[in-house]
Amino acid sequence: MSIKFSKRSLALAVSVALSGQSAMAAEEANQTAVAEEDIEQIVVVGSRAAPRSVADSPVPVDVVDGDELRKSGSSDMLDLLVASVPSFAARAQPISDAATLIRPVNLRGLSSDSTLILVNGKRRHRASVIAFQGGGVNDGAQGPDISVIPSVALKQVEVLRDGASAQYGSDAIAGVMNFVLKDDADGGSISAKYGEYYEGDGGTTTVDGNIGLPLGDDGFANLSFQLKNADATSRSVQRPDAAGLIAAGNTDVGNPAQIWGLPEIEDDITLFGNVGLDIGTDKEVYLFGNYSERDVTGGFYYRNPHNRGNVYSIDGGETLLVGDVGLATEGVPSCSWSNATVDVPLAPSNVPANVDNVLNTDQYQQMLADPNCFSMNSIFPGGYTPAFGGNITDTSLTGGVRGDFNGGFMDGVYFDLSASVGRNESAFNLKNTLNPSLGLTTPTEFDTGKYIQLEKTINFDLSKGFDWGLYEPVNIAGGLEWREESFEIISGEESSWKAGPYADQGFNIGSHGFKGFGPESQGVNTRRNIAAYLDTEFYFSEAFMVGAALRWEDYDSFGSTFDYKLTGQFSITDDWSLRASHSTGFRAPTVGQANVVNTQTSLINGELIQTFLAPATDPLASYYGADILTPEESTSYTFGTVLQFGELFITADIYSIEVKDRLAQTSQISVNPEDYDDLRAAGVKNPELISGVTYFANDFDTTTSGLDVVANYNMEMFGGDTGFSLAYNYNKTEVDSVDVQEDGSVRTGPDKVRRLEEGMPEHRGTFTVSQSWDSFGMFVRANYFGEYWAVHADDAGPGGWNQDADAAITFDAEVSYFMTENFTFTLGANNIFDQEAERIPDEFNGVGGKYYESGPFDYNGGFYYGKVTYSF
Repeated sequence: MSIKFSKRSLALAVSVALSGQSAMAAEEANQTAVAEEDIEQIVVVGSRAAPRSVADSPVPVDVVDGDELRKSGSSDMLDLLVASVPSFAARAQPISDAATLIRPVNLRGLSSDSTLILVNGKRRHRASVIAFQGGGVNDGAQGPDISVIPSVALKQVEVLRDGASAQYGSDAIAGVMNFVLKDDADGGSISAKYGEYYEGDGGTTTVDGNIGLPLGDDGFANLSFQLKNADATSRSVQRPDAAGLIAAGNTDVGNPAQIWGLPEIEDDITLFGNVGLDIGTDKEVYLFGNYSERDVTGGFYYRNPHNRGNVYSIDGGETLLVGDVGLATEGVPSCSWSNATVDVPLAPSNVPANVDNVLNTDQYQQMLADPNCFSMNSIFPGGYTPAFGGNITDTSLTGGVRGDFNGGFMDGVYFDLSASVGRNESAFNLKNTLNPSLGLTTPTEFDTGKYIQLEKTINFDLSKGFDWGLYEPVNIAGGLEWREESFEIISGEESSWKAGPYADQGFNIGSHGFKGFGPESQGVNTRRNIAAYLDTEFYFSEAFMVGAALRWEDYDSFGSTFDYKLTGQFSITDDWSLRASHSTGFRAPTVGQANVVNTQTSLINGELIQTFLAPATDPLASYYGADILTPEESTSYTFGTVLQFGELFITADIYSIEVKDRLAQTSQISVNPEDYDDLRAAGVKNPELISGVTYFANDFDTTTSGLDVVANYNMEMFGGDTGFSLAYNYNKTEVDSVDVQEDGSVRTGPDKVRRLEEGMPEHRGTFTVSQSWDSFGMFVRANYFGEYWAVHADDAGPGGWNQDADAAITFDAEVSYFMTENFTFTLGANNIFDQEAERIPDEFNGVGGKYYESGPFDYNGGFYYGKVTYSF
């Protein structure tokens, strides 16, 4: 693959903060286009000094060309990167609350907020969504929303697989991903693509385009858009309990009762712009940003009309929960079928529910005839499955000026002054559900509130090379950063959070499935931090280069941190070199993690549990052992080698990442009846309606170690250009210790530990063969996924639902026909042989899904697509 590297891009690279130097090798060679001149790959991440070639890099970086990213049936940036970078993973998670709206990702087995995301070398803001059900490794993570970045807007993506907190600050424990926007001043493209799964669902239509325009004599304006709509998928089987109700004559139960699959995505629009203008005297102004919006609707769990706690029953389904109208409105019991009294409002009724079909019993019919009695069966006689949705709006804008100072004591110093603002808003809604505490007057659709993440950043970077008689000038760089991060909760409509008149009788408060945010949760929390950083790099000789970086950062919430990084490379021969790095790092708890409030429904031991997530400072969390959050601290080591023999390029790197005080959402802690009085005294309202509580805690230490191998080889074969690319990752995470409470209990249970250690394949690899001729281009990719611990829903404990999953291989293929210089037609498929995901044994499937949701590849099966592209 060839990349043209303009003077403008070199200037950008010089200004970027990371002392890891240049790049490794692209994992796949782009054989469908040949540049006019072959030069070595150059990356933006890597150095404040002049960028270096791939063979001179002391740290591993994957470079994925923008055209390579588009070689996939998916239009989601997450899926595109999974196919290109083996150490990067993103899962399609059904029924995962807000994680359905913004999928969490991970690099090298660490959480999504342990990887720093940059656009054009500048920090990208976080998403407002926190992944409360993040597939184990991402439980409670709050990372940026990468999916809003369209591949059509990108020149390339650079993935630095090494700790970089000493250069960038928080979040760079696992590495850095830099999305470099196109900066062409002419040309462009427009394409339309349609694809769907072999099953005939999940139809996805994508239209995208890019245009480069000149801006004056020495400037550019590069604009991109993408519009996407995707239908939902269903990989469901009928739940046994729902099938039993249908067999007993309940005609209001759906078939299937709940959908287990990908969400529906509507009107997913993204606009990206990148502008640069040379203003003379070796200076340039730049501006880039985006506007993105989409509507997402996913599924939830089915609510059984006989036994769903605090909706249909309060005694495990032995009797139906019957509301007493008189007791709620006048304070005097009036329902003849309820045992509730003034002194004992939470009492089982006289209507049995442990029957085949409660709707057909005489007791239910007589209760229904009494105007002083009711049950939720009157609204949803067949039970119900809430539909959880949201509107996600993402905006950002970054502007700055960079160049050389001319004259004076700063003569020859390169500077980059920039300011960024980013905002992500998630507005949640819930349909096909109810607020049971409102009785029969409850709505069935709710606006449940919003999360808003807002970040502002100002950077001032300086760098200059000094000729001190060494092999190359010694580059010294430094800078200052100011950042403000705020997390806001906006309450939902009153009916979504209100405790209605029937709350005292055991009926659930708020919109069931996802309780709306109440006025007590509403508000803005803000944190500010400042940083100063310094780095240098120099050659002792032509063969030996050393780099060092220091960073001090101070937060107004928990104080300061100090981190460092050392890198080095030694060239044994012109074709063989060794490289190594050592660094410390940190990840600050996000403002959202420190202040978020949420009610979620989890599936534990086959039962739906209503769990309240509270801030660590909340009385409920404090009662059960919560402490003030502190930063994670990391120590990283990497050692590797680079080999180049003609057209063969190989890199191999081993690594170790130790993380202390790792932050995550705790396991569910049961709220026991004997605690109710103490909780009320502490200020907790209605503790009897909370089944469990979780909170964020610095709960355990981990060590992640592994090996990355990347190899590329290009040759001429079959009358055309052929490329071979192999990429392999071995990754193992071990939990070194778990925080033990004073009473000997642990907040991170063995199920969560096992999911962290075994929930992802240790082995992951891709092998790609690409071929191009004058009129045709094609590639075939094999993807290998090793064994892992398969977990269904939220239940990771022992039992029949979970098991060791087998390794699997999937194949992707694509063929392109270049009809003219302007028109290209493409046909392709992902998982072309329809490799089936790990299937849940039928005898253990109680929640309606065919496949384990924790699998490393798309459980929906094969996906085919066609695309037409017009380039100009």
